[in-house]
Amino acid sequence: MMLKVQRIACITPLIAVTSLKNTLPMVTILFHETVFGPIHSRRLGSSLGVNLSPIDGKICSFDCLYCEAGYNAQGQGHAGVPSRTTVKHKLAEKLKSLKESGEPLDVITFSGNGEPTVHPQFAEIIADTLKLRDRYFPEVKVNVLTNSTFAFNAKVAAALKKVDGNIVKLDSAVNHTMFAINRPVNPNVTVEGLIADLRQFAGQCIVQTMIVRGEHDGQRIDNSTEAEVDALIEAYKSIGPREVMIYSIDRATPEEHLEKVPKEELQAIAERIKAAGITATAY
Repeated sequence: MMLKVQRIACITPLIAVTSLKNTLPMVTILFHETVFGPIHSRRLGSSLGVNLSPIDGKICSFDCLYCEAGYNAQGQGHAGVPSRTTVKHKLAEKLKSLKESGEPLDVITFSGNGEPTVHPQFAEIIADTLKLRDRYFPEVKVNVLTNSTFAFNAKVAAALKKVDGNIVKLDSAVNHTMFAINRPVNPNVTVEGLIADLRQFAGQCIVQTMIVRGEHDGQRIDNSTEAEVDALIEAYKSIGPREVMIYSIDRATPEEHLEKVPKEELQAIAERIKAAGITATAY
């Protein structure tokens, strides 16, 4: 994967809208900024976002059916990934401004237009961010939303162990379902490998699981079944996370035939997870 390290900051997300049959418009959101927000997150509170992907494209090791940034087929764009220096400067500038204005902040979250851990200087950027956080907002948490595919990398793993919220993805513990929902770019990715990599974060990581059902290319997709939830519970037991977050889609998705799972079903799944001795919350 070629990664360029040059970009120009803009102000608002790029929003492309296409109409879908009998459903909401499909909305693809690309953040035009390296540092954006703060925005309100239903799971994290007032969150200042850090985007380590290009401002005009997407770089991700998954190609999830539900990704609000759209499919990888849109390309990596032309701006390239932001340099470590750019991220540090933009973040310092924004934190200083928030501090001076007295605006509340709960968390700094690495997310954006793709998978943050693919950035070649991810570990160094995390180190810079922790120092800036301690200078301006020592009470604020630093979170990383990651799909777990680079957790095998020792340098990436060490950086993830330093943040307050190492929020990892595991949408299914069944290989064919994981491939159907997450569509990993590397065909050698397996559920077993992801779970093995996540065990190193036992007691520290937070696992996010998107519960979704619907169809894609004529294939039925559903990770809310009893068998799927049983497999997830066994995976959680193996990983030993600090917490499990269960949620469903909240916005229009690239795949038009996905369904939002009702909150009461999510809560029932969370209760099953808690019955297995694992802290879980439905959002």
